[in-house]
Amino acid sequence: MSGTELLSDQGLRIDGRKPNELRRIRCSLGIFAQADGSAYLEQGNTKVLAAVYGPHEIRGSKSKALHDKAFVNCQYSTATFSMGERKRRPRGDRKSTEMSTHLEETFAAAIRTELYPRSQIDIFVEVLQADGGNYTTCVNAAMMALVDAGVPLKDTVVSCTASLVKDTPLVDVNHVEQSGGSPELVVSILPHSGEIVYMSLTQRFHIDHLSKVLDTAIKGCKDIGVILKEIMKGHLTKLDTSLQAS
Repeated sequence: MSGTELLSDQGLRIDGRKPNELRRIRCSLGIFAQADGSAYLEQGNTKVLAAVYGPHEIRGSKSKALHDKAFVNCQYSTATFSMGERKRRPRGDRKSTEMSTHLEETFAAAIRTELYPRSQIDIFVEVLQADGGNYTTCVNAAMMALVDAGVPLKDTVVSCTASLVKDTPLVDVNHVEQSGGSPELVVSILPHSGEIVYMSLTQRFHIDHLSKVLDTAIKGCKDIGVILKEIMKGHLTKLDTSLQAS
């Protein structure tokens, strides 16, 4: 699909959004009673479940134990029904392994791992429906699950994508836009410090465009962070109310 079709003459995207407009975000916390923390998050039509277990003792090989901090173990997977074409190997394939490693790097920078030496924190994410921004939605869902679990964080971590069509930066790219052939930038940041903890490109941007696309992705992260912060406040208020009632 050409860039012309992705962005109308009126400056609207194929799903009716403005270039700087996020997809609708919905999130619920405390989905699984068995997990220490959990969240279900929708970002547009991309839907993700996240569960957190720990901190707890190292399971399996003790060689993973770090004497001065917790080991962050992440597992990324996609449901077989998450896309139009059914996947034969929803777990353990190369892409899932890469995504898991990127998540570990991202959350190792956000979690106060030094508080839990020689222990392990497990983060499991599963994409139930894929419509672009799968990785960023997983980051945002996992962050909310960590908040639900009460895991101490240096800062919240928020993720967003950005692309470029007809010299116009687009924020929070969906699957159709992602498949349109334009380069896509993925960014995860710590909003309060502004530190970028993860960044990747599907293709190279011309140097003249990179800064404005990066700025668009970072602003998208901050805007998502504001939305998720309000959801956190609502969740904590609900918990406080239920505790007072009991």
